[in-house]
Amino acid sequence: MSAAIQPYTLLDDEDCEARILAAREELGERLVILGHHYQRNEVFRHADFTGDSLKLSRQAAASKADYIVFCGVHFMAEVADILSRPEQVSILPDMSAGCSMADMANLQNVERAWKELSEVLNPDEMITPVTYINSAADLKSFCGEHGGIVCTSTNARHVLEWCFEQREKVLFFPDQHLGRNTGYTMDIPLDEMVVWDFDKPMGGLTVEQIQQAKIILWKGFCSVHQMFQPEQIDNFKQKYPETRVISHPESPFEVCQKSDYIGSTEYIINTIANAEAGTRWLVATELNLVNRLHEQYKHEGKNVHFMSPNVCMCSTMFRIDPQHLAWVLENLVEGHVVNQVSVPGDVAEQAKLALERMLEVSP
Repeated sequence: MSAAIQPYTLLDDEDCEARILAAREELGERLVILGHHYQRNEVFRHADFTGDSLKLSRQAAASKADYIVFCGVHFMAEVADILSRPEQVSILPDMSAGCSMADMANLQNVERAWKELSEVLNPDEMITPVTYINSAADLKSFCGEHGGIVCTSTNARHVLEWCFEQREKVLFFPDQHLGRNTGYTMDIPLDEMVVWDFDKPMGGLTVEQIQQAKIILWKGFCSVHQMFQPEQIDNFKQKYPETRVISHPESPFEVCQKSDYIGSTEYIINTIANAEAGTRWLVATELNLVNRLHEQYKHEGKNVHFMSPNVCMCSTMFRIDPQHLAWVLENLVEGHVVNQVSVPGDVAEQAKLALERMLEVSP
C-alpha cells in the first residue's frame, strides 16, 4: 500500500462520500468515472457510466473527459487506455485490483503453448487465437499479431463463427467455460473441445486429441462462477419449482445446461428487468449484482436469488473502495495523476487490432 493513501484508509464511507462529491464537482467534465456491474454500491453510485468492461471503455473514449477513472480491475483499465484518445489518462483506484481468471493465462505460457502446438501442426495456418476480454493487454496483442481476435460474453458466438471462417481450429483463453458453453451452442461436440493444461507438456494432450480438436480450451476459470454447481439448482427448485434459472456463460457447463437462460451480465440484467411481475429467479453471477437486482425489482414482486449458498463476490473487484476513489480524485484536483494504467505503444497497437476485429464482426 502506498504511504500516500494511508490517511484515507482511516476515513469512514460517509466522509469519503462528501470528499468524492466535492472532487467530482471541482473536476467537472474533465473526469469520467466508470463503474463495473460487480462493484460494491458505495463505489457504484458514483459512476457516470455503468456496464461491462468493453461498453464502459467505449463510452469513456467518446466522452470529453481527460481522466478516466475505472472502478473495475486492471485489464479493464488497460482496455480503456487502448481504446481512448492519446490525451486521455486511464486510472485504476487500486492497482491490486486484478482478475484471477486473467492471471491464469500469461504471455509466457501462451507463447509456449503456441510453440508446442507447432510440433503437431502449423498454428499460424490452422489455429485462430481468441482471448476473452478478461485478459491482459499483452495477450490481446498476441492475438492481434497472430491473426486472432478478442471476444466478450455477449459476442463470443459471432467471434467463433468468424474464427472458423479463417482457420479450422481455435485456441481459446483464458476461460474454458465460456469457450465450451459457446462452442456447444454451435453444435461442436464436447470431445472436440479439449482442455490445454498449461502446467503439463503439450497441455496434457495427445497428438490425436490436438488434431481432432475444433476448440482448444485454456485451463482457466472465474473463481466466482466456478462456485456454482448443478446441485444448487436442483435443491432450490425442490422448494420453488416455478423458478427461472439464468446463468452467466462463465459458469460450468453442467450449470448452464440446467439453466433456462444463459447470457452476459447485460443480458441477465435486461432479462430480469423485462420479466413479468411475480417471477422468481435463481442467478449464477456475482453477488453484488444479484443483490442490486433483488433490491431494484422487489417492489414488482420479483424474487431474485443468488445461486450459491456461500457468499461469492469478486474479491479483487471489491478492492476498489470509497477510500481509494477519494484518494485518486483529490490527487487529480491537485494536478497529480496516481495509479495511471498505460499500455506500451507496440502492445497497444496489436491489441487494438484484435479489438477492432471483434468490433467489426459483432452485431
